[in-house]
Amino acid sequence: MKILIVVDMQNDFIDGALGTKEALEIVPKVAERIRRFEGRVIATRDTHEENYLDTQEGKKLPVKHCIRGTDGWEIRPEIQELIRELPMDKLTFGCLDLGNTLQKYDEWQEKIESVTLIGLCTDICVISNAMIVKAALPEATVIVDASCCAGVTPESHKQALEAMKVCQIEVVGE
Repeated sequence: MKILIVVDMQNDFIDGALGTKEALEIVPKVAERIRRFEGRVIATRDTHEENYLDTQEGKKLPVKHCIRGTDGWEIRPEIQELIRELPMDKLTFGCLDLGNTLQKYDEWQEKIESVTLIGLCTDICVISNAMIVKAALPEATVIVDASCCAGVTPESHKQALEAMKVCQIEVVGE
């Protein structure tokens, strides 16, 4: 079984509070990657509450974003329409529920051969979730498609890709 994880393709990361030109540019590539993918597609959604600025993350990154129920929290419509399952809401960079769900699926349903991650932001949530997937499924091939990812900056995107390579995560699409 092959899995595609679509990380945080939300309005606030594309053209909202934390949007970038690079994030906007990958939207059509992500949509096409989902359309062509043969396997299970799982999306994650960064989720914060109104008290975001009082949290540790909010104090270190004082930009309100992905507040539950807002337009910025929603997955980009052209991406959401391609995803059949409800997104996994995550309250922090990495999603432990994602790792646990994949482990259970691998053990109880069908062996997972590979997990590919795409989305935003390469240097924060993509790398965090790639590491969780690698820890949860050490024998599965974990892949990051760089052409369908964008970081906070182009430099930090490249740094994250290099860090993942060292951790035996296959990086494609550079």
